[in-house]
Amino acid sequence: MIIWGETRAGAMGVALAAAAAVLSALLICHWLPLDSVLERSFSLYKAHSVKDMENIFQLVRNIIPPLTSKKHKGQDGRIGIIGGCQEYTGAPYFAAISALKVGADLSHVFCTKDAAPVIKSYSPELIVHPVLDSPHAVPEVEKWLPRLHTIVIGPGLGREEALLENVKGIIEISKDKGIPMVIDADGLWLIAQQPSLIQGYQKAILTPNYMEFSRLYEATLRASLDSSDHHGCVLRLSQALGNLTVVQKGEKDVISDGEKVFVCSHEGSSRRCGGQGDLLSGSLGVLAHWALLAGPDKTNDQNPFLVAAFGACSLTRQCNHQAFQKFGRSMTATDMIAELGTAFRKLFET
Repeated sequence: MIIWGETRAGAMGVALAAAAAVLSALLICHWLPLDSVLERSFSLYKAHSVKDMENIFQLVRNIIPPLTSKKHKGQDGRIGIIGGCQEYTGAPYFAAISALKVGADLSHVFCTKDAAPVIKSYSPELIVHPVLDSPHAVPEVEKWLPRLHTIVIGPGLGREEALLENVKGIIEISKDKGIPMVIDADGLWLIAQQPSLIQGYQKAILTPNYMEFSRLYEATLRASLDSSDHHGCVLRLSQALGNLTVVQKGEKDVISDGEKVFVCSHEGSSRRCGGQGDLLSGSLGVLAHWALLAGPDKTNDQNPFLVAAFGACSLTRQCNHQAFQKFGRSMTATDMIAELGTAFRKLFET
């Protein structure tokens, strides 16, 4: 795992790229303990000391709520997934069931009428609302928003105009209510068409892959993407959107809130099966809630969404690694989800 530090736009981009290259070479040549990587990172960057930053994994561990018999159902997370249409029923299921397996108590899916019976058939654990294509979709979802801690927008959404208009309304109402949101998949396509819809809302986390990131970057900055400067581009997109948290998924996951950049290169595998992004978005929905709930003392005053995003990226990669060890080329997202429990314990509870 590589983490590198706080920055501003401009000349610092060169220093960031150089720091990342040096750290990557260090890890390739010989394994270094995380503390050593942090120390080298921050001494190269000269922005924050290790003492200021602490161990990012420890920060993730800090936000995980303890299991206790004194809690009631719902306290550890009520997550809503906004997505699922006739063509795409797997994605919202993957996101919703991942949220439960990470530790949320309740997982709701707000999908179209045709998708609902299919998604219900995948698991009795999910609460499924067949409302997303209703003329009254926005008020129907609005009734549930006070009960939800986080919403995940986009898995299996599709691009039908009527659905996208309903989702626009849901985003606006969620912003008014201050609800944290993770936006993925076709939710990102919607944002690329209208960046102002989310601009400046710092309780939003965007999780684009390379193509989604390119669309967002060009739509928001009105400039071509410089593929040789991943870290700088993620930083600039976050800044242009008003310092939202952006997670660019890829060979290494680059995470920025416009001020800091974390890079997660936790070992995964060479297998890129569909559905991994849904696992990430569902997991991130839970961790984002936990990070906010934990407060600044537990996150060492770091942006809670950066901590949550690093945790979700690491967890997804660990699931990928474990499932690939068992199934190799035949691995699917379902195999990865089955690894969530053991991967979580290995990373955050041992």
